[in-house]
Amino acid sequence: MTSDAQFEMTRTHQPGVSVLQARGEIDVASAPEFHASLAQLIGEGPEILIVDMSEVSFIDSTGLGVLVSAEKESRGAGHELRLVVTQPPITRLLALTGLDEVFTVVSSTQDAVNA
Repeated sequence: MTSDAQFEMTRTHQPGVSVLQARGEIDVASAPEFHASLAQLIGEGPEILIVDMSEVSFIDSTGLGVLVSAEKESRGAGHELRLVVTQPPITRLLALTGLDEVFTVVSSTQDAVNA
């Protein structure tokens, strides 16, 4: 994926599982849309919410804050939030911030379903 500033999301559902696939950059400009989509999905009550970030090229502190908030909301509702991360810079950022210990981080949507 090119490192452009575009941000897109798509949602898919299967019984008990919702997947939000994000593409592009999650930053201060896209964080409100990202947050709104996550909040809506959490409100729908899936047992497992998977955020597929395999096509995310960049995430800033605002985007990380949205993920942490979504994790707290999911956990509070008795649900699980899992991340799919394949981009080395994103994996490294999660490790540097210690968030790899907060989230279940896997390398594919199928792994996220089975985690």
